[in-house]
Amino acid sequence: MTTKVDAIVIGAGVSGLYQIHQLKQQGLNVQGLEAGTDVGGTWYWNRYPGARFDSESYIYQYLFDEDLYKDWTWSERFPAQPEIERWLHYITDRLDLRKDIKFSSRVTRADFNEETGRWAVKTDRGDSFDAQYVIGCTGMLSAPLADRFPGQASFKGTIVHTGLYPKEGIEFEGKKVGVIGVGATGIQVIQTIAPLVDELKVFVRKPQYVLPMKNPKYGPKEAAWYKGRFDELKTTLPDTFTGFEYDFGVTWAELTPEERRERLEEIHADGSLKLWLASFVEMFFEEDVNEEVSQFVRDKMSERLKDPKLIDILVPQKGSYGFGTHRVPLETNYLETYLLPHVEAISVRENAIVEIVPDGIKLADGSVYEVDVIIMAVGFDAGTGGMSRINFNGRKGYNLRDEWNKDTRTSMGLQKYGFPNLFMTGVPLAPSAALCNMTTCLQQQTEWISDCIKHMRESGKSVIEPTAAFEDAWVQHHDDTVNATLFSKTNSWYNGANIDGKPGRFMSYTGGTGTYRQKCREVAASGYEGFEIA
Repeated sequence: MTTKVDAIVIGAGVSGLYQIHQLKQQGLNVQGLEAGTDVGGTWYWNRYPGARFDSESYIYQYLFDEDLYKDWTWSERFPAQPEIERWLHYITDRLDLRKDIKFSSRVTRADFNEETGRWAVKTDRGDSFDAQYVIGCTGMLSAPLADRFPGQASFKGTIVHTGLYPKEGIEFEGKKVGVIGVGATGIQVIQTIAPLVDELKVFVRKPQYVLPMKNPKYGPKEAAWYKGRFDELKTTLPDTFTGFEYDFGVTWAELTPEERRERLEEIHADGSLKLWLASFVEMFFEEDVNEEVSQFVRDKMSERLKDPKLIDILVPQKGSYGFGTHRVPLETNYLETYLLPHVEAISVRENAIVEIVPDGIKLADGSVYEVDVIIMAVGFDAGTGGMSRINFNGRKGYNLRDEWNKDTRTSMGLQKYGFPNLFMTGVPLAPSAALCNMTTCLQQQTEWISDCIKHMRESGKSVIEPTAAFEDAWVQHHDDTVNATLFSKTNSWYNGANIDGKPGRFMSYTGGTGTYRQKCREVAASGYEGFEIA
């Protein structure tokens, strides 16, 4: 039996929940499909020890409803996963969305019918749907690289990927634990479980620049302070460079060396991502400025580590890559964790992990580190993975996975040429792919999609698709923008370098959240010029 609906929304995370709500408000028959057993998206799947915001809680929020915003109170500046998950349950129940979502339903394929202009959608439960529109809210980091090393199935102990962490948790007492990876996720895990384990071995390939997190508790005074800023935040967040409350201001050139140092010290002490996202914009364009800021952060890290061997393993080396050109993690006593006698940092920069063996982790030189538990913080097929793991077949034989295996291309990160009536959030070539406070960007994208669908319905149209020329122009603009920055000179998951053979285009639009929003508005105001509508 096939169920006919107006729209399918894939995913029940931050973007999916709001997308369902908006389309319901238009009177559409909407079906949400979620692979998990409940809502939450990234905050459902990523329940590993230490998972928490690194956006301030009061800006990682929906801003379309003042009462919805003010009727939830956060306990601290950067809350942990359990509290975030409770907040998303609050949103779901407050908006009465649960009845519109089928859980434990993973979409396996979707086929566009050129005769009807509609999508046939199937799930792993055998459900079939016929929908005019499909909106992929699958998340930018939702396709974990779980099968990363040969021999994983042979391991006698427990092995988990952080993005698939078990709800029941893992018992660490008395255990020897190995953590592979020191990106933002690995750092949160390492600093959190170190006091709980008997031995902790951390396998470090590419060290990260890190910033200390300051995470004060919030009481009635702090709650009143941020809730009183609702109108200000709603007005300003969408037009800042990264969707955060802070933005770039004073330039490097107008300050003396002493003033620059003073500003760096002040922002570093803020305990947030401000040093990355609102210190000196020249840091992303001028190598000499980037190097000074990078050295400032390297010095801060080295002062805490003290040990030259640890500094070599855990602090990015001069000339490797610059501060801010990768994802910058926040941490709490992460570096001090390595000073504990039962914690060992193992460099796999030159001596790589080659295999997981029954007793542990084997390196290229033949050495084996015996552990009881392996936690793989090894990342995701970012940007494209959430959608390309579904078998999307558009018109004239276009397959989304195949297209993205050739080249990472979208039209403003909202649609893809060859796939009519398929909308997306959090995919490449939009700020939401990497460089944005996610709720800011995901709200903007879902609102654009909702307005587009409303325009279609009001004008009596049924099919919309970007033209090849429009997509070419957007890709060129995206490339021109990022190629002017230092991002283009650094390999990371930002450009797919963590996956062999993945096309190397930079994931995120680097022109800024506010600029992107304005360009999206201009397209809508033009009557969707550059899109074929029928």
